[in-house]
Amino acid sequence: MSPVWMLQDAKNAFSEVVNRACSSGPQIVTRRGRPVAVVISYENYSEQKSRGESFVDFLGRAQLEDGELDLSRSRDTGRTVAL
Repeated sequence: MSPVWMLQDAKNAFSEVVNRACSSGPQIVTRRGRPVAVVISYENYSEQKSRGESFVDFLGRAQLEDGELDLSRSRDTGRTVAL
């Protein structure tokens, strides 16, 4: 199984997500097809914290399936509501 999990699958198999984060590296969780979270092992987290590296820098080094993580924000201002 790839390191990308749909949110519902990740919730249903959280133990497996954690086990794979420990054995295979970061696990990406998606919602509606977009990456929303990364599960990492405590070992990776401790290593990152001991180097004083920011979490953003850690994510930049992470081996992601497609090689890229889209960190752009939507410029959507919401909907117009008639009052």
